[in-house]
Amino acid sequence: MFKKRIKGSIITVVGYLLSPFSWWNDVVINIPIAYAFGFLFGLISKSLFFPTMVVGYWLTNIIGLIMVHRGVIDTLSEEKKNYTKKDFSKDLFFSVIYTLVIIILIKLNILRFPTDYFK
Repeated sequence: MFKKRIKGSIITVVGYLLSPFSWWNDVVINIPIAYAFGFLFGLISKSLFFPTMVVGYWLTNIIGLIMVHRGVIDTLSEEKKNYTKKDFSKDLFFSVIYTLVIIILIKLNILRFPTDYFK
């Protein structure tokens, strides 16, 4: 039981760092990960930068929310609870809202492909 709670606590903390629950994690963690994700695909084609950055951002948020949810369940629950479609739907909804912010930053030309900053 103790190992399950420690594991759940670690999963919760890592998930919190990836999730949209705090204002600073996007600037420090999620956007840089999404930017790197977009950059890697942008090396193949610049046209892939924007859509893959959005996908990378979605993935960090969704994975973070799922990890928080699962970690809290493991930490606090005596029994194992399954992750439902309803849980996933809520996590996905919040990720889409935060993604709109990223799209706005890209459309305002605040976030660009790395080499475009030096032109």
